[in-house]
Amino acid sequence: MTWTTWIRQIHRWLSVAFTVTVIANFVAMALGEPPAWVVYSPLLPLFTLLLTGLYMFVLPYAATWRRGRASEDSRGEGDAPACR
Repeated sequence: MTWTTWIRQIHRWLSVAFTVTVIANFVAMALGEPPAWVVYSPLLPLFTLLLTGLYMFVLPYAATWRRGRASEDSRGEGDAPACR
């Protein structure tokens, strides 16, 4: 498995964990005043979802940037682009 595949898999499972903690939060609130750890429990998966989501959001832009840099490097420094 590649690094990107791991990130995507982690992101999927974190979304399940986040959903479960939010549902548990609503259930706890329906039963009365929940303890603070229940109220704040969705924040850890949410923060991690933010990081993995931003990583996956930037991937296409980074690939385009790398492709552009690779083509510049293959032309060589100081070479003019080919005229058509």
